[in-house]
Amino acid sequence: MAHSQSLTRFDPIARMLSADPFRNIDDFFTSMRMPALFSGAELTPLIRMDVTESEQSYKVTADLPGVKKDDIKVNINGNQVSISAQTESRTEQASANLLCAERSVGQYYRSFTLPQAVDDSQAQAQLNDGVLELTLPKKSAGSTKSLTIQ
Repeated sequence: MAHSQSLTRFDPIARMLSADPFRNIDDFFTSMRMPALFSGAELTPLIRMDVTESEQSYKVTADLPGVKKDDIKVNINGNQVSISAQTESRTEQASANLLCAERSVGQYYRSFTLPQAVDDSQAQAQLNDGVLELTLPKKSAGSTKSLTIQ
């Protein structure tokens, strides 16, 4: 299951005044990480992230614990950014001594839309201690050109 969303500036007053009682229902069910009740399929684990903005760029900080850098893919298409990661299956087998198994294995995916296009030729990515840091410079706006009507 892929997650795609647009990022908007956080406005706590507007959020409090919102009268929509179902506004966070999707986030509620996604965060529960329960298997889908009727399909038998598990939900794709959500990549938790923070996005900040400066005048020149966006910075994305995403938690990907236990994921190797070679197993992470970041795709940029204009202002659309997607992060996918694959974790290896565990080598230890379930046994009578296993008391709890909560670590996720499999595919992680997150897609989001930024307010402005990204200059993908200048974008950078680093993975440090399970935290992916993306620096996504904003693409400069094109120059305005007036056309002469002939």
